[in-house]
Amino acid sequence: MKDKIRELLGKLGGLPVAVDTLADGADLYAAGLSSFASVQLMLGIEDAFDIEFPDHLLNRKSFASIDAIAETVAAIVEGREAA
Repeated sequence: MKDKIRELLGKLGGLPVAVDTLADGADLYAAGLSSFASVQLMLGIEDAFDIEFPDHLLNRKSFASIDAIAETVAAIVEGREAA
């Protein structure tokens, strides 16, 4: 899952650094992820994983890192609420 998230982040994130240089826990916003890019990333993730982000998960915390995105996607796929 994280490989797919990295791939989408590379395509849609508009980061000024190479995605493969970022640790899974790195702060994506500190790395240059903009609010607009996070929306594009969210749409790409929804398509790739055939999910829909519920409104309460559309926040900065859900997209703060690759780890956070993976945890959020896993929670949606499993049909449980993310913490």
